Amino acid sequence: MADKLKLALAVLLVLGGIGGFYYFGGKPEIVQWGVLLAGFAAAALVAGFTAPGRAVWEFAKGSRVELRKVVWPTRKETMQMTLVVFAMVVLIAMFIWVLDWVLHKTLTVITG
Repeated sequence: MADKLKLALAVLLVLGGIGGFYYFGGKPEIVQWGVLLAGFAAAALVAGFTAPGRAVWEFAKGSRVELRKVVWPTRKETMQMTLVVFAMVVLIAMFIWVLDWVLHKTLTVITG
C-alpha cells in the first residue's frame, strides 16, 4: 500500500513539473526547464524508494556491469565493417536496379 502511495506521489510530481513548465510560460526558458526537471527528479527520487524502483535500480546496476564486459571493436575493425556494409548496400542496389530494368523490358515487350 505504501508503494502505491509513493508511486501515486511520483506521478503527481511529474504532472506538477509539467504543469509548472506551462505555468511559468512567460518566464525565461531556464526557469521552465528547471521546474520540469525538478519535478521529474523529485518523482524519480520518490519512485526509487518503492519496491519496483529498487528493482529498476538493481537492473540498471547489473546492466552497467554487463556493459563493462563488452569488447568494443577497434577503429580499424569498425572501418572495415563499415566498408563491407557499404559494399553490400551498393551490390544489392545494383542487383535491384538490374532486376527492375529486366522486368521493365520484359513488360514492355509483353504489353507492346
